[in-house]
Amino acid sequence: MFRVVIGLLFACHGLAGLFGLLGGSRGTGEPIPVGTWPGWYAALIQLACGALVLLGLATRPAAILASGSMAYAYFVVHQPDGLTPLENGGVSAALYAWAFLLIAAVGAGPWSLDALISGRRPGSAAVTTGDRISEPAASKV
Repeated sequence: MFRVVIGLLFACHGLAGLFGLLGGSRGTGEPIPVGTWPGWYAALIQLACGALVLLGLATRPAAILASGSMAYAYFVVHQPDGLTPLENGGVSAALYAWAFLLIAAVGAGPWSLDALISGRRPGSAAVTTGDRISEPAASKV
Protein backbone atom coordinates (compact mmCIF):
# COMPACT_ATOMS: atom_id res chain seq x y z
CA MET A 1 0.00 0.00 0.00
CA PHE A 2 2.92 2.35 0.68
CA ARG A 3 4.03 2.13 -2.95
CA VAL A 4 0.49 2.76 -4.22
CA VAL A 5 -0.12 5.81 -2.00
CA ILE A 6 3.28 7.40 -2.72
CA GLY A 7 2.82 6.80 -6.47
CA LEU A 8 -0.67 8.29 -6.44
CA LEU A 9 0.36 11.41 -4.52
CA PHE A 10 3.40 11.92 -6.77
CA ALA A 11 1.27 11.53 -9.91
CA CYS A 12 -1.15 14.14 -8.52
CA HIS A 13 1.75 16.62 -8.36
CA GLY A 14 2.43 15.87 -12.03
CA LEU A 15 -1.23 16.38 -12.99
CA ALA A 16 -1.24 19.70 -11.15
CA GLY A 17 1.90 20.91 -12.90
CA LEU A 18 1.16 19.69 -16.42
CA PHE A 19 -2.59 20.29 -16.65
CA GLY A 20 -3.46 22.68 -13.84
CA LEU A 21 -5.65 20.03 -12.20
CA LEU A 22 -6.13 19.72 -8.45
CA GLY A 23 -5.31 23.36 -7.86
CA GLY A 24 -2.49 23.60 -10.36
CA SER A 25 1.15 24.21 -9.71
CA ARG A 26 1.68 25.90 -6.33
CA GLY A 27 -2.09 26.36 -5.99
CA THR A 28 -2.41 28.89 -8.81
CA GLY A 29 -4.77 26.76 -10.89
CA GLU A 30 -2.52 27.26 -13.91
CA PRO A 31 -0.40 24.63 -15.62
CA ILE A 32 3.34 25.16 -15.98
CA PRO A 33 4.14 26.45 -19.48
CA VAL A 34 5.35 23.64 -21.76
CA GLY A 35 9.11 23.20 -21.84
CA THR A 36 9.82 25.44 -18.82
CA TRP A 37 12.99 24.29 -17.05
CA PRO A 38 12.94 22.65 -14.54
CA GLY A 39 9.25 22.82 -13.54
CA TRP A 40 7.58 21.34 -16.59
CA TYR A 41 10.09 18.48 -16.86
CA ALA A 42 9.75 17.81 -13.13
CA ALA A 43 5.97 17.60 -13.53
CA LEU A 44 6.39 15.19 -16.45
CA ILE A 45 8.66 12.98 -14.33
CA GLN A 46 6.19 13.20 -11.45
CA LEU A 47 3.26 12.08 -13.58
CA ALA A 48 5.07 9.31 -15.43
CA CYS A 49 7.04 7.90 -12.49
CA GLY A 50 4.12 8.31 -10.10
CA ALA A 51 1.86 6.33 -12.44
CA LEU A 52 4.48 3.61 -12.96
CA VAL A 53 5.14 3.26 -9.23
CA LEU A 54 1.39 3.29 -8.51
CA LEU A 55 0.84 0.42 -10.95
CA GLY A 56 4.01 -1.40 -9.97
CA LEU A 57 5.33 -1.40 -13.54
CA ALA A 58 9.08 -0.84 -14.07
CA THR A 59 8.94 0.15 -10.43
CA ARG A 60 12.62 0.21 -9.54
CA PRO A 61 13.81 2.34 -12.49
CA ALA A 62 10.83 4.70 -12.07
CA ALA A 63 11.50 5.01 -8.34
CA ILE A 64 15.21 5.74 -8.92
CA LEU A 65 14.32 8.49 -11.42
CA ALA A 66 11.70 9.94 -9.08
CA SER A 67 14.08 9.84 -6.11
CA GLY A 68 16.81 11.55 -8.11
CA SER A 69 14.47 14.25 -9.35
CA MET A 70 13.36 14.99 -5.79
CA ALA A 71 16.97 15.05 -4.55
CA TYR A 72 17.72 17.53 -7.35
CA ALA A 73 14.69 19.60 -6.35
CA TYR A 74 15.81 19.63 -2.74
CA PHE A 75 19.45 20.56 -3.30
CA VAL A 76 19.00 22.97 -6.23
CA VAL A 77 15.64 24.61 -5.49
CA HIS A 78 15.22 24.40 -1.70
CA GLN A 79 18.69 24.13 -0.15
CA PRO A 80 19.80 27.68 -1.09
CA ASP A 81 16.92 29.07 1.02
CA GLY A 82 18.09 27.46 4.27
CA LEU A 83 19.96 24.56 5.80
CA THR A 84 17.11 22.35 6.97
CA PRO A 85 13.92 21.24 5.20
CA LEU A 86 11.79 23.12 7.71
CA GLU A 87 13.63 26.35 6.92
CA ASN A 88 13.72 26.00 3.15
CA GLY A 89 10.31 24.45 2.40
CA GLY A 90 11.86 21.23 1.11
CA VAL A 91 10.13 18.77 3.41
CA SER A 92 8.04 17.20 0.62
CA ALA A 93 11.02 16.91 -1.71
CA ALA A 94 13.14 15.27 1.00
CA LEU A 95 10.39 12.85 2.00
CA TYR A 96 9.67 11.88 -1.62
CA ALA A 97 13.39 11.37 -2.32
CA TRP A 98 13.77 8.96 0.60
CA ALA A 99 10.40 7.24 0.02
CA PHE A 100 11.24 6.50 -3.61
CA LEU A 101 14.71 5.31 -2.65
CA LEU A 102 13.04 2.86 -0.25
CA ILE A 103 10.64 1.69 -2.98
CA ALA A 104 13.58 1.20 -5.37
CA ALA A 105 15.41 -0.89 -2.78
CA VAL A 106 12.42 -3.00 -1.71
CA GLY A 107 10.81 -3.39 -5.14
CA ALA A 108 7.20 -3.44 -6.21
CA GLY A 109 6.06 -6.37 -4.10
CA PRO A 110 3.61 -9.12 -4.95
CA TRP A 111 0.66 -6.81 -5.70
CA SER A 112 2.12 -5.18 -8.80
CA LEU A 113 2.15 -5.47 -12.56
CA ASP A 114 5.85 -6.38 -12.35
CA ALA A 115 4.94 -9.45 -10.27
CA LEU A 116 1.99 -10.29 -12.52
CA ILE A 117 4.14 -10.14 -15.63
CA SER A 118 6.90 -12.27 -14.13
CA GLY A 119 4.40 -14.80 -12.76
CA ARG A 120 5.06 -14.06 -9.07
CA ARG A 121 1.48 -13.48 -7.97
CA PRO A 122 0.45 -14.08 -4.34
CA GLY A 123 -1.05 -17.51 -3.77
CA SER A 124 0.41 -18.81 -7.01
CA ALA A 125 2.59 -21.89 -7.17
CA ALA A 126 5.00 -19.81 -9.25
CA VAL A 127 5.93 -17.62 -6.29
CA THR A 128 9.66 -17.67 -5.84
CA THR A 129 11.99 -15.92 -3.48
CA GLY A 130 14.93 -15.95 -5.83
CA ASP A 131 16.86 -18.21 -3.47
CA ARG A 132 17.83 -21.67 -4.57
CA ILE A 133 16.68 -24.45 -2.34
CA SER A 134 19.36 -27.02 -1.93
CA GLU A 135 18.83 -30.48 -0.65
CA PRO A 136 20.79 -31.52 2.42
CA ALA A 137 24.13 -33.01 1.56
CA ALA A 138 24.32 -36.75 2.03
CA SER A 139 26.46 -37.63 4.99
CA LYS A 140 29.57 -39.61 4.26
CA VAL A 141 29.64 -42.93 6.08
